[in-house]
Amino acid sequence: MIQAIFFDFFNTLGKFYPPRDQLQSSACTDFGINVTKKGIDKGYAFADAFMASTKSQYSLRDLTDKKKEEFFAEYERLILKGAGAMVSKDTAYQIWKRIRKMEYGIILFDDVLASLDLLKQQGLTLGLISNIDSDIGKLIDDLKLSPYIDFAVVSSEVGYEKPHPTIFLSALDKAQVQPFEAIHVGDQIEADVEGAWAVGINPVLIDRYSTNLDYKDHPRIKSLMDIYGLLPNYMDNVFK
Repeated sequence: MIQAIFFDFFNTLGKFYPPRDQLQSSACTDFGINVTKKGIDKGYAFADAFMASTKSQYSLRDLTDKKKEEFFAEYERLILKGAGAMVSKDTAYQIWKRIRKMEYGIILFDDVLASLDLLKQQGLTLGLISNIDSDIGKLIDDLKLSPYIDFAVVSSEVGYEKPHPTIFLSALDKAQVQPFEAIHVGDQIEADVEGAWAVGINPVLIDRYSTNLDYKDHPRIKSLMDIYGLLPNYMDNVFK
């Protein structure tokens, strides 16, 4: 029986506001590039897969300033490539820097609080597993997640980033559950799904932007509320 559910943060619980496609569109317009929301969502799928693959080898925090510049130039280039805009790495990095100067905040998806409240009523332990570098405690408080999230495990404290096993094992230790008693929900196939599966945690892919429509290896959901409907299946050992 499932005793704990862990969540990724970005694109699972929280998102940028203004939305990422609007930030990208605004920056790209300054460079004479037009993009669409659908294209940017597709591009982020490529770019985030690149990020997950990179983080499986080493932490971005350990890179030199030059290497970080090269990484984010390629990250932005992949976003724009997915949106149908072919640009050089130099132009991509200039656009990335423009976005970083914009004012934006972080908000929750509309389904988050109601979903967490419903899961909490089932007596489940709820945790957060994230590669985020900012003050996670303040973020949890600011977004009014404190009544629902029992603990957070972040890469800056553990010393490893998803999909490294250590960060998932740390969450299991905090929740005091066995891997088969836990679910991890995240939007990245390599970092979240494969990372959780590698240590025996039941993974669920949340595909809010419909960029993984053909994914079949593990449960895929569109809304966080869908987690509640999955729980009986785990009790029947369907996904084990």
